[in-house]
Amino acid sequence: MKKTHHIFNIKTYLIASLMLPFLGMTQIFTKVTNDAVVNTPGDSRSVNWVDVNNDGWIDLFISNGKAGGQNNRLYLNQGNGHFAAVTSDSIVLDGKPSDGATFADCDNDGDLDAYVVNWYNEDNLFYTNDGLGNFTQVVGTVSDSNGYSETAAWGDYDNDGKLDLYVTRSGPSVGTRRNQLYHNEGSANFTKILTGDVVTNSFTSRCVNWTDVDVDGLPDIFVTNEGTSNTNENLYHNDGAGNFTRITTGDLLNNAGKTMSSSWADYDNDGDLDVYLTNDGENNALFRNDGNLVFTKMASDPVSNTNAHSFSSAWSDIDNDGDLDLFVTNSYNPSPELLNNFLYLNNGDGTFTQNFTELPATDASWSYGCAFGDYDNDGFEDLAVATVAFNGIDAPDFLYHTTPNSNHWITIQLAGRFTNKSAIGAKIRIKATINGVSVWQMREISAQTSYCGQNDLRAHFGLGDATTIDEIRIQWPSSIEETIFNVATNQFITIVEGQGILGLNESNLTRQLYLFPNPTQSMLHFSLPDETQISGIQIYNALGQLVHEAADTSQTKTIDVSSLKKGSYLLKINLNQGWSTSKFFKN
Repeated sequence: MKKTHHIFNIKTYLIASLMLPFLGMTQIFTKVTNDAVVNTPGDSRSVNWVDVNNDGWIDLFISNGKAGGQNNRLYLNQGNGHFAAVTSDSIVLDGKPSDGATFADCDNDGDLDAYVVNWYNEDNLFYTNDGLGNFTQVVGTVSDSNGYSETAAWGDYDNDGKLDLYVTRSGPSVGTRRNQLYHNEGSANFTKILTGDVVTNSFTSRCVNWTDVDVDGLPDIFVTNEGTSNTNENLYHNDGAGNFTRITTGDLLNNAGKTMSSSWADYDNDGDLDVYLTNDGENNALFRNDGNLVFTKMASDPVSNTNAHSFSSAWSDIDNDGDLDLFVTNSYNPSPELLNNFLYLNNGDGTFTQNFTELPATDASWSYGCAFGDYDNDGFEDLAVATVAFNGIDAPDFLYHTTPNSNHWITIQLAGRFTNKSAIGAKIRIKATINGVSVWQMREISAQTSYCGQNDLRAHFGLGDATTIDEIRIQWPSSIEETIFNVATNQFITIVEGQGILGLNESNLTRQLYLFPNPTQSMLHFSLPDETQISGIQIYNALGQLVHEAADTSQTKTIDVSSLKKGSYLLKINLNQGWSTSKFFKN
């Protein structure tokens, strides 16, 4: 929550040369000034875009963290560009000093449940959803937090289809600075994990992201620490068996600062997740993921050499040109002085240009959490920003509507069946030809996209001049992989695990592949719908080497793998409409 900060003044940039790149540019954002969201002042913290009543329109949750307590807020999307404040539900009648929040379907009943953390030695708040946006507070293991929590995130660390929970804390004593991990046992019941570095290290922790850092199919835990100048971030590598190993080497983990937030995204479209760190009173930092847990700091780019009091950040392709742009909030300047937030536009070549001249970079405030979501379903992601009290006076939050342009887009919602229903941890990769170049983009579904921020769970992709998506690949946490070809742009689609695009003619879909037994010692059986035509079978080892290949005309759907060495393999079945893949383990 609130901490002591060093005095710092941000320069105002009015140099004409910096404005030239934006002259003549179509206006990106319009500020919303007449809506319940922006007309209710508060001491706000978290921003979460979530469809709580399953009506296809994302709603907005904003937490409030005033000392002594203040009700949180939930705004229901009316489907006409406006929101209505919920006034009687338990989720807005808590009266607690809340900070971060995370939403996901933790009980797999088809709706989004909520976890809201509190500071000032107050226990946290856990709510289950009835599917209509009505919440019931549940008191139990995960709510008994001993206070001083900063934020939390849902993630399935053992890929059992049930979402687990990680909570960061920043209390005044060692015991109240230990973070917390809860294993989901099903039916909204949790077991608190008591051993391992992931819960015994004691730092002043702020943000947590569940993210597959090394692209091995397992969600790792990344924690930012505010601390002192010699306190680094924590990366806990997941081995898939419930164990986490703390990684301490590399630039990313030895770049100490008063780090508030981490936001993971593939900004350079190279297939892995990079990370942006915001710092309080120091330069922020963008780290490029070079693979094998190696990160390189982009120190010369504007995103990394702007000194500020930054607290949160969010990635989105705001102009739908095929690459991710970045928004950063600033707050708690003890001068006191209101601060402008930062907007960086991706140049498409791994560099960024800072936009000083347009909303939302020209609104002075003390801003906290932020998140992107397409609240009016026009194919362009909008922005909500939480503002904290300034000089003891509550402030109105910000809502910015993104101005549509001629660029194309697609928004994809995933629904898990073997994976958790919210599909947290799933990766979506799409390939399209943009401006004559074949481009792959990737998104990872996350229940916490920054400190006090949660983007829309629907994955949004900008596509420039592309009118057709050549290929969509889904990697589910269950190890199921699906491929879909030739999908039109400018639409919202839902992909159901193992069933493809909801409502789509399945002639265009790579059919679902199931393996059994898995692991196996000798004979591996697989199943596909009876009408699926198989043209070939390939098996690759963990190094990507082809170790078995055969044409399959008998359709027996049984493979003798007894000659393979013990280890992990990928089975690829070539089909008449593409292919289907799944992992298996040879004992």
